Amino acid sequence: MSQSIIATLIIAVTFLATYQGEKDRAFKEEYIFWTDGILIRKEWQRLITSGFLHSGWWHFGFNMVTLFSFSYWLELAFGLVNFTLIYFASLLGGSLLALYFHRNHGDYKALGASGAVSGVVMASIVMMPNADLEFFFIPYGIPAWVIGIVFILVSIFGVKAQADNIGHDAHLGGAIVGTIMACALKPQLAIDNWWMVLLIIIPCSVFMYIVIKNPAVLYVENYWGEEVHNLKTYKFTKKEKPSLDELLDKIREGGVKSLTSKERKLLDEYQKNM
Repeated sequence: MSQSIIATLIIAVTFLATYQGEKDRAFKEEYIFWTDGILIRKEWQRLITSGFLHSGWWHFGFNMVTLFSFSYWLELAFGLVNFTLIYFASLLGGSLLALYFHRNHGDYKALGASGAVSGVVMASIVMMPNADLEFFFIPYGIPAWVIGIVFILVSIFGVKAQADNIGHDAHLGGAIVGTIMACALKPQLAIDNWWMVLLIIIPCSVFMYIVIKNPAVLYVENYWGEEVHNLKTYKFTKKEKPSLDELLDKIREGGVKSLTSKERKLLDEYQKNM
């Protein structure tokens, strides 16, 4: 099987870093993504170093097998230098989007190469959207463009739900940057496969617009920016509605960090009654 030179080097370095991190907790803590470490201590290197650490060997294996599977043809088409640019730009993009979404969560921590790998996958899909992708547990190929759409939608709703330990925000950021980098390095792709680019960029742009306009979307379950009194599943009395309107306005203006402990409890109660 043909191998990517850069991907092989990345896998080797990531293996060594993950091994050291699994063996030495202090080493892992020094280099993982940590909001306060980045924004307060100015340890900006965490945006990159966190991509070489993983939370266990299953996490490492899934990311590296995916990278290995998509890297050869992408490296062949773009060259060693450009492939490296796509990988690390996607890693940085995923980390920056995670930092934006969690800028008010000082204790938020994450690790893994998911953003970088997502960028490689999306760049490959933009390059060959009609290729059939085969998976060992599925007896037939699936068009790459279908995988791309599903990936983006799962990432968006994963960021919104925040119901698992998967870094969907890094996936989304990496996918966006991977797509942009592929088109920037090979502009003809944006012309030949414009429809695939739009299928990736449009839903991402709409979601980002909603979140930037109203950060409360990230913190309230089943809430996508509607006025509180228009929520179909709303179960509070009219007397409580103004308080919730004010709560959402406060999150929109200052983020969830601006809430008092009493307001946080109201937010939790609100989510339970959605």
